[in-house]
Amino acid sequence: MTTQMIIRIDPEMKNRLDRLARLEGKATSQMIRELIQDYLREKDIGAYIDDLWNRIGGRLRSKGVNEKDIRRAIRESRKSR
Repeated sequence: MTTQMIIRIDPEMKNRLDRLARLEGKATSQMIRELIQDYLREKDIGAYIDDLWNRIGGRLRSKGVNEKDIRRAIRESRKSR
């Protein structure tokens, strides 16, 4: 489900945004959603870390590494200190 947001911007800024959206073949509202999504991704460190762990986990799984292997590596690393 989506919700609506009303914002106020300078008319010239809206015209520029509309023009750029058309050049990219997108609706202005799509451009705004993408800008907000990018901003949140950049500023929300928790989401960034979750995404990073998911990407790392995906790469490890694709190479056949499992949770048991990771725990063993952590244990061995701690012993070597």
